[in-house]
Amino acid sequence: MKKIYVIRHCEAKGQPSGSSLTDKGFEQAKYLVDFFRHTKIDRMIVSPFLRAVQSVQPLSEEREIKIEMDERLSERILSTKDLPDWYEKLRETFNNLDVKFEGGESSQEAMNRIVSVAEEVNESENTIIVSHGNIITLLLKYYHNEFGFEDWKNLSNPDVFQINWTENGVEIKRVWKEDKPSN
Repeated sequence: MKKIYVIRHCEAKGQPSGSSLTDKGFEQAKYLVDFFRHTKIDRMIVSPFLRAVQSVQPLSEEREIKIEMDERLSERILSTKDLPDWYEKLRETFNNLDVKFEGGESSQEAMNRIVSVAEEVNESENTIIVSHGNIITLLLKYYHNEFGFEDWKNLSNPDVFQINWTENGVEIKRVWKEDKPSN
């Protein structure tokens, strides 16, 4: 049975692709090693953004699992233009997946990117995917349409969801509870 752990990166210093983790974020990354201590992991596919890579680097080193970077896991660009009302614009993109702003991509386009990564994972592998809040929410929405803007607002850094493919379909479970995970 295919099992994917979707991780939102740890606390970071900013939004640009080169933004590093904060001191707290580096501590969270170490905690992810303990969090996954008793979990079989075969593969790690990660956004090329520095904060995503740094979030699982300690786990990668501990398990001796190579980090595979995949551009399709990069955060969604809402717009290349400054949007003072970006929050409302983002909400709108969850209500209409085809809405697109200047220089950005629609929710549907971003969803297609991340879903393609999840769908390519081998049926027998337990895989970690590390990405960013907006695009992770779109992945979860693809499998369970009720996920949306409010769920995005409630994500933490880090956050971990487990996706299982079963005979009855796809099951999604949040396994991280702020700084107190349950596993």
